[in-house]
Amino acid sequence: MQLTSTESYDDITPLSEWMILLFAVLCAFAVANVYMTQPLLDQIAATFHEKPDKMGIIITATQIGYALGLLLLVPLGDLFNRKRLVAGMLLASSGLLTVSSFASSLYGLSCALGLVGFMAVVVQIIVAYAASLSLPANRGKVTGTVTSGVVLGILLARMVSGVLAEWADWRVAIQFSAGAMLLMALLFIRIAPEDRQAQKPGAYLQLMGSVWTLWREIPELRSRGVLALLIFMNFSVLWTSVVFPLSTAPFNLTTAQIGMFGLAGIAGALASRKAGVLADRGFGQRVTGVALALLLLSWGAIALGGSSLIALTTGIIVLDFAVQAIHVTSQSLIFAKRPQATSRLVAAYMVFYSLGSATGAWLTTWVWGHFAWPGVCTLGAAISGLALLYWLLVDRNLHIPPAD
Repeated sequence: MQLTSTESYDDITPLSEWMILLFAVLCAFAVANVYMTQPLLDQIAATFHEKPDKMGIIITATQIGYALGLLLLVPLGDLFNRKRLVAGMLLASSGLLTVSSFASSLYGLSCALGLVGFMAVVVQIIVAYAASLSLPANRGKVTGTVTSGVVLGILLARMVSGVLAEWADWRVAIQFSAGAMLLMALLFIRIAPEDRQAQKPGAYLQLMGSVWTLWREIPELRSRGVLALLIFMNFSVLWTSVVFPLSTAPFNLTTAQIGMFGLAGIAGALASRKAGVLADRGFGQRVTGVALALLLLSWGAIALGGSSLIALTTGIIVLDFAVQAIHVTSQSLIFAKRPQATSRLVAAYMVFYSLGSATGAWLTTWVWGHFAWPGVCTLGAAISGLALLYWLLVDRNLHIPPAD
């Protein structure tokens, strides 16, 4: 598959504001499947009579599935009709979620949710699709808006699933998500624009080889991949662990109340929408540096969250803002390098996001079991410091010219 650094905009019909919003909402619903189980871990542990420190297997299995999907499914967005591909993946997600809700063991549930994670990469095909239908002058803005839907879905998933689990149980929460995916699939099929940029089917192995070619040719992709691994490892450290201290003394919050903490992260996610606009104006590295510093500082407030809900809420807002700002900026910078290969760029970049999330979940459950909340906060701060150091020594020294 030929790789070039030029593109033509003659056949591009930019997405309307309404359609950009639709893509963002669709991303929110789809990505929620990966994160909705986090506030349910204590309920799931009770159902299967398992210890809390074994619950990380659910998050890890889902993220491993997501990583495999990034490698094996997302590049297909540059090969096949993306509208049909997205619709098929949404319908498959609905079916897999239904199966998951009837799991009879922790390991059965983990395997089923791993397949759900495999299909959840549909959100990255949607992000790449939106970017490919955008002109260079506003690609960062469009990417930021659609990606905000992803982050809002991650955060709202915790709140909605927590409320549903409190009202019924965790199985009902998963079944609700299955129904939502079916409705979103039908809506997408009916009103989403046709993929006029779709290429004729070619060799799958050739397509996969071109992902490796992009990885070799674009140093910014490699560097931003490392940052994605570190920042989403950080994100996973917080959201995997926060359910445990909140559900015990001195807080003793219910599942629904714990899910409401997702609202705190929404403020941070919305505030970071301008990151893509700033990246379009050439301030991508400056945004990254400031956000990484805030990420490190956020753990100071989070560390106080063991005894103060106000401090914990403040830390969550700052952390989610920082992670989202870096993420949007990174995607904007990477898409500018090969605008005609957005699906493959997303695949190469986001696999590090998934690996970081899976590693963070595994490390966090182990650290919580041995060192409790102080250990978790130390882990988060250490990862943040490493990310900031990497940016100072490596990433900011890369020359990133403005997009043509």
